[in-house]
Amino acid sequence: MQEFACVACLLSPLIAYVCGSIPTGDLIGRHLGIAVRQTGSGNIGATNLARTAGRTAGLLTLAGDMAKGLIPVLAVRLLGFGEVVQAATAVAVVVGHMFSIFLGFTGGKGIASGFGVLLGLTPLATLSALVVFIGVFAASRIVSAASLAATLAVPPLLAVLAYPRPYLFAVSLLALLVVARHRDNIRRLWKGQEAPFRLASDGKHTAPEEPDSSA
Repeated sequence: MQEFACVACLLSPLIAYVCGSIPTGDLIGRHLGIAVRQTGSGNIGATNLARTAGRTAGLLTLAGDMAKGLIPVLAVRLLGFGEVVQAATAVAVVVGHMFSIFLGFTGGKGIASGFGVLLGLTPLATLSALVVFIGVFAASRIVSAASLAATLAVPPLLAVLAYPRPYLFAVSLLALLVVARHRDNIRRLWKGQEAPFRLASDGKHTAPEEPDSSA
């Protein structure tokens, strides 16, 4: 039984990585006849889908990416795995989304999948970060700015709320990865060139003038 538990602990992050690697946005784009990685910003996240294929495509991508983050984390928690395995699973899911085995180790920027992970791991801190996202987005209409602000707010929130150290380490690592994946957005934000979010009508495929895809 102990050997089985050890194997399960090792396999959980691996399974989570494969789950995170499922390219929701790319699959939805293919279904709609859109080459997502060659359209708009080229990102497979919900923002690019919404901007180029419409609200429905964006919402489906958002829901799918959140689900693939939430489900593995909830599974390991419900199965009684320890905090370290939970934290490793959380990181593995988002790494899978960012570096998908199905897309030649490319992928999204980890916002939606990260939100799903955090919702399963640290719900109170996640809801607080959502308030930050909504506030910044309402003021700027720039998804990347809101995403980065919310991402950077999570580690301090976990520290204040005294979440377990493995959680804090995992979330801090994920925050660094998300910031790294947004480096082009950060450059445009610094130069004042990041475009505000505009939604395409359902069924109409458009390309944003300046990429701002973060999810």
